[in-house]
Amino acid sequence: MIGEAAAAKLDAIPMSDNTIQRHISDMADDVKEQVLDAIRESPFFSIQLDESTDVANCATLMVYVRFIKELNVQEEFLFCHPLPARTTAAEIFKALNDFIQEHHIDWSRCCGICTDGARAMTGRHRGLVKQVQAVAVWSHCIIHRQALATKRMPKELHTVLDEAVKIVNLIKSRAMNARLFSILCNEMGAHFHQLLLHSEVWWLSRGKVLTRLCDLREEVLLFLAEIDSPLLKHMEDAKWVAMLAYLSDIFDWINTLNTSLQGKECHVFLAHDQVSAFRKKLDLWCTRVERGSVEMFPILEDVVEQTGLQLNCVQQVVIPNFKGLREQFGDFLGEETLANQWVRNPFSFPVTLRDGLTLQEEEALVELNSNMDLKQKMGVTCTLLAVCGD
Repeated sequence: MIGEAAAAKLDAIPMSDNTIQRHISDMADDVKEQVLDAIRESPFFSIQLDESTDVANCATLMVYVRFIKELNVQEEFLFCHPLPARTTAAEIFKALNDFIQEHHIDWSRCCGICTDGARAMTGRHRGLVKQVQAVAVWSHCIIHRQALATKRMPKELHTVLDEAVKIVNLIKSRAMNARLFSILCNEMGAHFHQLLLHSEVWWLSRGKVLTRLCDLREEVLLFLAEIDSPLLKHMEDAKWVAMLAYLSDIFDWINTLNTSLQGKECHVFLAHDQVSAFRKKLDLWCTRVERGSVEMFPILEDVVEQTGLQLNCVQQVVIPNFKGLREQFGDFLGEETLANQWVRNPFSFPVTLRDGLTLQEEEALVELNSNMDLKQKMGVTCTLLAVCGD
C-alpha cells in the first residue's frame, strides 16, 4: 500500500518472541493434526511407548505410532506427556487413554502395543498391558530383549569389565588426571586424547568405552605407571588385556546388532532376521575359536600377536561365553515371529488355518497363494533385485 521501499523496511524488522512462538505452535499443531487424521483413516495402527526418567528426575511418557497411509506403513512420534507424580500402570494408561479419547481415535483399531519389560508395563494383574489387551496384542520390545540377553556374562569377564571401568573412572572422572592424560596422549601422537565414561543407561556405552580404552592401552599403561596406581597390574597382565580386547570386540558386534534393530524402516521380520543371523554367527565364531582362529575379533587378534599369548588362555573364557550368549538369545528372543512369515511370502507356505484371520481374509489368502502370475512376477522381481545388488 505504501510502496516497495516501505515494505522492504518492514521486512527487515525482526518479529517479536510471541509471534515466533505462535508460528512454531501453529506449525506443530498442523503436523499433529495431519498425523491424527492419518491414524483415524488407517484401518489399524500400533503403538510403542516408553516411560523414562531424565537427569532432573522428571518422568516422561513417550509414544510412537505406526499406521497405514496410501498402502505404506508410516511411523510417527505421537505425543510426549509428563508424569508428575507416580509412574504406575494406572497413571500411564490414564495418560494414554486420555489422549486417545480426546482426539477421537478408535481403540478397536489398535492391533498391537510394544513396551519394555518394566513391571508397570507387563504386570499380569494391574500392568498397562493387562489394561489394553482387550483391544490390542502386546509384544516385548525386541531391542530391550536383545539388551537383556547380552547383559549376563561369565564372572571372569564381568570382573575384567569392572576393573576396566575403575581404570576409566580414575583417569576420566578426576579433572587433573584427565588433563595430564590428554597431554600425554598428545605427546605420544595418539588418535584420541580422552577416554569415555561408562553409563549403564546407555546400552551402547560398554562397547564404546572398552574400544576407546583398547585404542589407548599403551598411553593408559604409561599414565598408570607415572601415578603409581595399583590398577597398573591389570594393564601389565597379557591375559587381562586379551580379555579386555575380546570384550571390546564382542560388544562392538553387539552394538552393531543393536543399531540394526533401530530405525523407521525396521520391522519385526527384519529384526528377527538380524537376531537369527547373529545367533548363527555365535555358533560360527565358537567353531573358529576352537580351531585357533580369532580373525573376527581384530583387537583381540592384535593383542595376541603383540603379546605372544597362548590362545588356549582365551578359549577357556570365550567359548563358554559364546554358548551362554546363544542360550540367552534363545531365552529372551525365541522364535515367535516365525509363525507369521507367510506375510512376507504367501507363496512359500501351505494354505492352512491362520489364527486371527476372518473367513474372508483366509479366502483372499487362498486366492493369492494360487495366483501363479503374481508368484512369477514376484520371482522375477527378486531375481532383478539380486542382480542389481551384485
